[in-house]
Parts: sequence; structure tokens; C-alpha cells
Amino acid sequence: MRSLSTVLIVAGALLLADAVATLVWQEPVSALYGRIQQDRLEDKLSAIERAPLAAVDQRALQRLDAGRRLTFAARALARRSEPSDPLGRIRIPSIGVSEVFVQGTGAADLRRGPGHYPATPLPGMRGTVAIAGHRTTYGAPFHDVDDLRRGDAIELAMPYGHFTYRVERTRIVAPTATEVTGPVGYDRLVLSACHPVYSAAKRIIVFARLERAQARGPAAR
Repeated sequence: MRSLSTVLIVAGALLLADAVATLVWQEPVSALYGRIQQDRLEDKLSAIERAPLAAVDQRALQRLDAGRRLTFAARALARRSEPSDPLGRIRIPSIGVSEVFVQGTGAADLRRGPGHYPATPLPGMRGTVAIAGHRTTYGAPFHDVDDLRRGDAIELAMPYGHFTYRVERTRIVAPTATEVTGPVGYDRLVLSACHPVYSAAKRIIVFARLERAQARGPAAR
């Protein structure tokens, strides 16, 4: 009987330790998986950034002004991107986020990193860019999005440009509230994550307005 009690105590301690680890450091196994995927995505994104443009795209860019080059480059990347392909890097200094984000918001996509809603534009195109991310598993990139405050910076570094957004507000909505990604008359970014933490009952939406767009790579020439 004493040995059974000891086993139960040890098992309970292990379960408690796992719960604490999940709460403080994210779920350990999926966090490791997410880190491995991020390292692979970083390599793939670096290769995309180094790759030369097709000759036809180079000629087209030469005929465009600076603003239209960003739009052209964004559309070109959107056309050739498949689900789970790396698109760019999202950085949120105030909450310590620096992640490669991918195309798509399916389960397989979000296991790799934050995911771009394919039905929304990429930075450089007109409208609302939308990105979703996990809060508790696979690295939990959006764990602390509820700590964002008005004026906090969100940066999207794309192969063709660097975009800085400023947080305007947050809002809690139902999972079916697709209208939050609609156009509003100016360029903006929305971040989406489950809310509260460890629940999918609702969504927290962070709204940020585009402050600055700067071309880089081929789009800057």
C-alpha cells in the first residue's frame, strides 16, 4: 500500500510539473518541434531572399515607380507561395516576438509558425493583412498578444520590403467574426489568436495601422 501511495505521489508531482512547464514555458514537446521548424523556415526564407528575380519580373520592376514596385513584388510572392511556405518575419519587440511566418492558417501551417490568412493581402498590397498564431503550443508565438498596448510597434520584414505598424486597439470576438479582416480604407495588420489562454472559445484581435513601408531587395532598385 505504501509503495502504491508513493507511485501516486510521484505521478501527481510529474503531472503538476508538466502543467507548470506548459504554463510557464509552453508545452515542451510541441515547443521543441516549433523551434526546429522555425530554424528550417529561417534557412528557406534566407534562400528566397538571396534568389534572383526572373528576368521578366526584373524588367517589369524597372518600369514601375517605388510604390508600385512594392505591390508588384507582394503579388509575385503571393502567386508563387504554397501552404506552409515562409513569407517573411514578424517582430514585436514589446513582447519579445521574432518569428518566421508562413502562408496558411491550417493546423499543419500553424505548427511551423504564425500563419498568414491566404484570403488577405500581403504587405505592400492594399487592405488588411491578417496573421494568426498559437498562444500555448508550438512555440506559442502569440502567447502575450494581450499585453500589447496602443502605439506598440509590429514589424513585418518581407523579402521585398520592411513594414512597420502601430497597434491601435485590441478586441475580443467570436471565432466566426470574419469581418475583422475586411478593408477599412487604409492599410493595416490584424493579429488573431485564441482567447483566453488554453481556450478556443473566443479570439483576441490586435488591430495595427501601417506607419511606414520601405522597399528592400529588388523592389528598392
